[in-house]
Amino acid sequence: MTQQDFKHTVFILKDKMFRFAKRMLECADESQDAVQNVMIKLWQMKDKLHELGNVEAFAMRCVKNECLNRMKHAQVIDNYRLQHHSPGMLMQEAADNTRQLILEIINELPDKQKMIIHLKDVEEYKTKEIADMLEMEESAVRVNLMRARQKVKTQLEKIFEYESQQIKGIEK
Repeated sequence: MTQQDFKHTVFILKDKMFRFAKRMLECADESQDAVQNVMIKLWQMKDKLHELGNVEAFAMRCVKNECLNRMKHAQVIDNYRLQHHSPGMLMQEAADNTRQLILEIINELPDKQKMIIHLKDVEEYKTKEIADMLEMEESAVRVNLMRARQKVKTQLEKIFEYESQQIKGIEK
């Protein structure tokens, strides 16, 4: 098969192959890579393609197999990661996720509460120092700090309760 014949019989299928791969892999980049690999394999066996009854069906089957191999490979990698993560690493990841979640919740607070909780809990200033910085009464700083912490706690409880229910639903 010449390069011109290959263009007219196989290469014209690339868009169809891509759409099929994207349906299976759900990632455009991964799908393009899969189609490119299949095209290379088909080009390498270009002299045998004329023996096939239906080149399009063969090409689509090759794409399907390539996608299945990629999905299986990704699953193997995920399983390996799960098996080889030490409990300490998983705990650290959970702590990092929780820390990030807390920071996101703090960013949602009103400005005054956000400043106070940051100065107190992150920068570790004393209540009197915060009151001086923000030109507020110490009692107002304490009240705003209590309200901010309560909002963070409430949001975290809601999120953890939701996740707990999701996990229970999966285990059933």
